[in-house]
Amino acid sequence: MGETKVKVGDLKPEMNGVNLVARVISVEPSKTINTRSGLRTITEAVVGDETGKVKLTMWGRALSNKLKEGDSIEIKNAWTTVFKGVVQLNVGGEENIKVGSGEALPEPEQIPEKYPQAPESYRPERRPAQRRRFQKTRRPFRRERSADFGEEE
Repeated sequence: MGETKVKVGDLKPEMNGVNLVARVISVEPSKTINTRSGLRTITEAVVGDETGKVKLTMWGRALSNKLKEGDSIEIKNAWTTVFKGVVQLNVGGEENIKVGSGEALPEPEQIPEKYPQAPESYRPERRPAQRRRFQKTRRPFRRERSADFGEEE
């Protein structure tokens, strides 16, 4: 469809709706992590094109057995985050990754060791922490306690 594809070297913090084509350089085994919304399965990989490399986090089902080193992939509707000053790519759902893009990409060993960096002045917008609501048990006042035992003050 006429979707604009971005190069790895052009990735910036807080981008949404990112579409790109890249070569898989390495894939980690899937793992389950604890997030604010509960347990989630993620698969991490390093992908790249002629402009550099980026860490890709795939959220959802275990995808480590679907991707292999050297695969050409098309990523749709991804978003970027920053960790320790380095831009990372995130994608949710298996349907947003297509193996075999058909586009010419350099081999993994030809991809430059250049990761997109966040500007030094970049400060991520803080998400408000979710407040934990504990069930607080109220201690009765002294007068109420003595009344429970039939005592008078």
